[in-house]
Amino acid sequence: MDIDLGHRSRRPRVDTLVRLRWLAVTGQCAAVIGTYFGLGFPLPISLCSLVIAASAWVNIALRIRFCHSDRLEDRPAFYLMTYDLLQLTALLYLTGGLENPFAMLFLAPVMISAVSLSARFTASLTFLVIICATSLIVYHYPLPWFPGQPMNLPFLYTVGIWGGIVLGASFTAAYAWRVAEEARRLADALAATELVLAREQHLTQLDGLAAAAAHELGTPLATIKLVVKDLQKQFPASGPIGEDFALLMQEVERCRKILGTLTSLGSEPGEIIGNLTLGHLLEEVVQPQRDFGISITILKEGDGKEPVCRRNPGMLYGLGNLVENAIDFASGEVRLIARWTETIVAIVIEDDGPGFAADVIMRLGEPYLTDKAGRHVKTGDGAGLGLGLFIAKTLLERAGASVSMANAPPPGHGARITILWPRATFEHGRTYNNLFSPGTSAASVTWDRKAEKVNGDG
Repeated sequence: MDIDLGHRSRRPRVDTLVRLRWLAVTGQCAAVIGTYFGLGFPLPISLCSLVIAASAWVNIALRIRFCHSDRLEDRPAFYLMTYDLLQLTALLYLTGGLENPFAMLFLAPVMISAVSLSARFTASLTFLVIICATSLIVYHYPLPWFPGQPMNLPFLYTVGIWGGIVLGASFTAAYAWRVAEEARRLADALAATELVLAREQHLTQLDGLAAAAAHELGTPLATIKLVVKDLQKQFPASGPIGEDFALLMQEVERCRKILGTLTSLGSEPGEIIGNLTLGHLLEEVVQPQRDFGISITILKEGDGKEPVCRRNPGMLYGLGNLVENAIDFASGEVRLIARWTETIVAIVIEDDGPGFAADVIMRLGEPYLTDKAGRHVKTGDGAGLGLGLFIAKTLLERAGASVSMANAPPPGHGARITILWPRATFEHGRTYNNLFSPGTSAASVTWDRKAEKVNGDG
């Protein structure tokens, strides 16, 4: 599972860059005015004022163009920091070059880049610092000093300042970027943890809702069953009315079984339940769904021995939920394709219905996701809470699976759900704590490549 929840939040805010530049403009104005008027040192104050005014105009333009909360992509942020570096170079050129003690400010753009931009842009900015510092060794105005007392520092000392700036910029870039990268990884880990905890909280709440629903619905279902039995005695068993009563009684019993499954989900020990082959698993999943007038086909394609798993109530419920959802929206056929190799096990659920709605397909599996115009409506008058796919996806992921949902590629139509396990996980089970282990991300890439093969018919 590749999670990068904080990438956008790490981009530098326009407001932050503008405030830092105003701080730099204020400092530069104070230094120039203090040197020229306070100390009486001669310097090209008109040119210095133009260079400082350019930064002020850049800030005004940014305020007009962007909102305070806007965040910049790496490239435009890099361009702004490049401008800051060149502006500082121009100001140092007019005021003594590297002999100016404010030459240490070369480190500021590098530091900002290291904590907010990628390593590529930070390295480019560091290289630009080296070029600018090198050019200032030879090309610069004299250092402002008392009239008639020229300040001539030894060339070796100037080279030493250059070396300090170059080494300082390189070390600062490497050190700050490394520390920032560790902070980014920690932020991603915390964000992923919060995501998992939020999903677990949803499931915990749903467990309580399921128990409450089973308790509250038990009594009205018993009443309905009693009334149906009385009506069956008053009408003949044969004929349309008798068939309707028989179907109603069958559905009442099915509701009671579903409520019983919800209350006992996960409470039965796997050692007592036994093992299932992949084919038997699919047969058990689809058996309760064969009486709804939809053709259900199970296909098996694999290399070598058919995989065997332990009976898992969560896995059975999750697969059953997905199959039932496919039946609800199929026009006439639902296909379950089981495929396996020595390393993976995959189950593909396809239907010939309208497919997932385009406006929600990227958010499938989120709780409380509904769309009255899409697949989430089972009747024309109402819509569900969007919890079915969320519950099924979460239960299957807790069983070690990777679940992907998409529409069939043209010219086909309908929905396609792919559930993918590493074969060892499918056969031997997997603990929930391992779902987000450090190696999961690399494995997910491999599974996704396999999924592409599984998703393609052939």
